[in-house]
Amino acid sequence: MRYRTLGGSTGPTISTLCLGTLPFGTTVDEPTSFAVLDRFAEAGGTFLDTANNYACWVPGATGDESELLLGRWLRSRGARDRTVLATKAGARPDPSRGPEWPANLEGLGEKTVRNAVDGSLRRLGTDRVDLYYAHVEDRTVPLEETVGALAGLVRDGAVGVLGASNHATWRLAEARHIAGARNLPGFRAVQQRHTYLRPRYDAESGLQRETDEELLDYAAAHDDLTLLGYSTLMHGGYARPEKPLPERYDHPGSVARLRVAQEVAAEAGATVNQVVLAWLTGGRVPVVPVLGVSSVTQLDECLAALDLRLDAAQRARLDTA
Repeated sequence: MRYRTLGGSTGPTISTLCLGTLPFGTTVDEPTSFAVLDRFAEAGGTFLDTANNYACWVPGATGDESELLLGRWLRSRGARDRTVLATKAGARPDPSRGPEWPANLEGLGEKTVRNAVDGSLRRLGTDRVDLYYAHVEDRTVPLEETVGALAGLVRDGAVGVLGASNHATWRLAEARHIAGARNLPGFRAVQQRHTYLRPRYDAESGLQRETDEELLDYAAAHDDLTLLGYSTLMHGGYARPEKPLPERYDHPGSVARLRVAQEVAAEAGATVNQVVLAWLTGGRVPVVPVLGVSSVTQLDECLAALDLRLDAAQRARLDTA
């Protein structure tokens, strides 16, 4: 495992790969989830990611499942002190706002944020979250209110570092400006959808935001901001040639990029998944991939990407395909 700091030189030390736990406790059962978590820890992984709404869209689920399972694992392994723990608020279903998710997102109002962190701490069985995300933009609430509420959680010791996920770059920049002007802790991490293939320019984003050139430029200019990427491996899209590409990536430009990724993988004796992860972690803006795996075998493939070093020529081919 390799390590870096989160949110600038004063942030906590994290593993360069983050294990996402979105399906744990719903579509991935507890024994399998525990086996994946154990293997990640054994390999030196220290950075775990969840949210207070995972995976509420699965029939019969409430959104509690991932945090509850992770809390059970942390307790059973005595692992809390050696784990950098991230969770999120803002996208949990709120029945008072309607019966259907995602139309009934809880949002990012001050009272909601405070109630959300209390619920997450209870489910996770801890008194502090190391990284806390504003999960999805809430433009019904003034940014000043959300920034102040999140800063209050840091002040109270319930949260360490603040992050934003699924936010437009200008909203991220504005929130950081507000925090700086008020001498408050601001966002020092941003987690967006990010993979090697590029989406169609007209792809519908819904709640999710892609990492684009604007965000990459912004992150490159601010060394106190860590960029994380989710859905990096397109839910098996690189590993299964028979599986159609997600619609957002199904366009002629993807053909050239996939061909180059496959060529580089063959040259390196690696898989395309491993090339994608090496490309992300070694770019001009090093990205922390949030791994979405459902088996130890899948995790081991991702861990092996840490041994892959792309040379300058390979990276240039990948970048310009």
